[in-house]
Amino acid sequence: MKITFLGTGTSQGIPIIGSDHPVCKSENPKDRRLRSSVLVNWDRNNFVIDCGPDFRTQMLNSNCSNIDAIIYTHEHSDHVAGLDDIRPFFFNQGKIPIYAHKRVLNELKKRFYYIFDENYSYPGSPKVIENVIYSNFSINDKKIIPINAFHKDLQVYGYRFENFAYLTDVKTIEKKEIKKLDDLDVLVINALRIEEHYSHFNLDQALEFIKVIKPKKAYLTHISHMLGFHDEVQKILPENVFLAYDGLEITI
Repeated sequence: MKITFLGTGTSQGIPIIGSDHPVCKSENPKDRRLRSSVLVNWDRNNFVIDCGPDFRTQMLNSNCSNIDAIIYTHEHSDHVAGLDDIRPFFFNQGKIPIYAHKRVLNELKKRFYYIFDENYSYPGSPKVIENVIYSNFSINDKKIIPINAFHKDLQVYGYRFENFAYLTDVKTIEKKEIKKLDDLDVLVINALRIEEHYSHFNLDQALEFIKVIKPKKAYLTHISHMLGFHDEVQKILPENVFLAYDGLEITI
């Protein structure tokens, strides 16, 4: 299994438009972050988690030419706004399967009505195959376990693929869901900034969560400029914890 970090930034990305913050002015490419998303390549299957506003650029950067499914964590714009850019995949492959909580699918239908309406006549409109996530599910015989968590009061899904798990926009998670994360080789978890945040783990909370889960390795994502410079933050992390960055590839 190969994981490609397509984006590791928060909702505004880094650099932020018009910002004079030092991290936004950094010349280190690891400090430039598109909106958070990963590509999971698993036995020739390509699964994309979240399809944000940088989706087109991310697909070009990763040389991804086909996708077997898009799997959504939740409906916020930095995780869904790129759905229209599945058009090249649709033209080549036909309808693209998407997987999400029913609430998320309903929100997508409002924003992208022309994608879901079979009677919409515009020939350039992509189409999808809707799949509601209720519990564990499989795509092409690959079992995926949803992890229920909360982004303040909003329910979000993380996902486990064998011994890899990806969770973002998490603030709280119940004990029964934490048990689903036993014996991981790799955990990816959000760490927005140093200071407390009302709907995301900050760095200390992410590190405490990693201590509870005890994965062999952990990678931090959904990072804002307020976390600091990539190279400086990496120096203070435990030896098995790493700051993810755009374009990073790991093999499990």
